[in-house]
Amino acid sequence: MTPRNVFLVDDHPVLLRGLTDLVAMEPDFQVVGSTTDGAGAFAMIDRLKPDLAVLDINMPDVSGLALLRRLRAADLPVRTVFLTAVITPAQLSEALANGIWGVVLKEAAPDTLIDCLRRVASGRRWLTEEMARKADPYWNRPVADGLSTLTPREMEIAGQACRGLSNKLIARELGASEGTVKIHLHNIFQKLRVTNRTALAALYYERPEQANGDAPKG
Repeated sequence: MTPRNVFLVDDHPVLLRGLTDLVAMEPDFQVVGSTTDGAGAFAMIDRLKPDLAVLDINMPDVSGLALLRRLRAADLPVRTVFLTAVITPAQLSEALANGIWGVVLKEAAPDTLIDCLRRVASGRRWLTEEMARKADPYWNRPVADGLSTLTPREMEIAGQACRGLSNKLIARELGASEGTVKIHLHNIFQKLRVTNRTALAALYYERPEQANGDAPKG
């Protein structure tokens, strides 16, 4: 198995060193870079093209949220995880809206971060239902028929979105325009009463046919 490349960002040097050692111990991961400099992190991630990036939210120069927004705007193929001491509902909502793949609190056991990274590397989100409900009131609404309300094309697009493909890449896969993909996603969100891709992924991967761990079909 080829190790997944990981980039780490935290403004505390001692913690960053510990994280680097923790992740580097795992045979399925390779730390390709790390920095305490939030302002310079984007350029390093853009150059190194890691599979995964672990960011702190609250950094003194450039916040993890600002970095996440910039990574999303640049459409870089990196799956981002927040490792943070605290996260407010507003921060969590913004992170979800900007495509965060996972959120781990620093108070969690070290193995939790590794479990999160493995799940994200496999194309699945890491977010507790309690945390998602805290950020997104739509999670508290029942969805009458769930994914059965989606058309085959909507189901295909939902699967691609949940695997982390951007609208541009989905459009390329389907031979459609990016605007068409946006319309389909809007309709999917409306039908399922969710407001972001993380909430969509939680529904998508909890389908009964996914209970055995099989990969979702396009």
